[in-house]
Amino acid sequence: MSEFTLAPPLTPADQLHHQLKRHGFAVLSASDVATLSGVDMTDLQAFAADWADLPPDQYLKDGGRYRRRRHASLQIDGPQCQLMPHRAHWQPLSYNALHGGMQRWFEPMKAEWLQQTFWSRLMVWLGQVSTALRGAQPWFAEAHQFRIDTTDGIGRPTPEGAHRDGVDLVAVFMVGRSGIKGGETRVFDVQGPQGQRFTLTEPWSVLLLDDTRVIHETTPIQPASKQPGTRDTLVVTLRAERFLEDPQA
Repeated sequence: MSEFTLAPPLTPADQLHHQLKRHGFAVLSASDVATLSGVDMTDLQAFAADWADLPPDQYLKDGGRYRRRRHASLQIDGPQCQLMPHRAHWQPLSYNALHGGMQRWFEPMKAEWLQQTFWSRLMVWLGQVSTALRGAQPWFAEAHQFRIDTTDGIGRPTPEGAHRDGVDLVAVFMVGRSGIKGGETRVFDVQGPQGQRFTLTEPWSVLLLDDTRVIHETTPIQPASKQPGTRDTLVVTLRAERFLEDPQA
């Protein structure tokens, strides 16, 4: 029997900014991502193969082995996207009670991808989305490649639970899911109990979140058969003024 999942509430491309401002989140189809960003879908499909080569996350406090990732820091200013020197990923405990307060040095994303035109176009488009929310300014972005697997039975996409990231915009691209059940996305209004739940399944569809308005989480995944499964995402956060940095560093 196939797993029942709730389809995401797709936002028409011409309603993106209205939806974000009114509800604090929006989901775009892969075809609208390609159209709005000017990226060829074949480039994104080729990029997806890189998720098979992610190194293990060495910082999981729950002792799990279910997460692999790479990380990059960028500055987006109008039509320009600049790769910044590799740096630690840091969040305060107020935003990440499980892994906050520690400098996490993840392996960098591969330059062969970050130097390609499709990558710059995708990041510049996210900068435009952020500008529509907050006004024109430089954006400090962090990109994370995630693979969550079920080798040990259960994989946790958000082991910290429902959370905010301490940024202005969060983009969660579904890169692919294979051989799993679960992984339901939940988005809640930060001021009350209102929320929605759904499952991202289409490769290169995206969930966009106004991080000041909503909190989000993804439920654990389990294998759909005797073979381990995987859930791959690209998460990009954009923040005004500066990166989140350890005040003790």
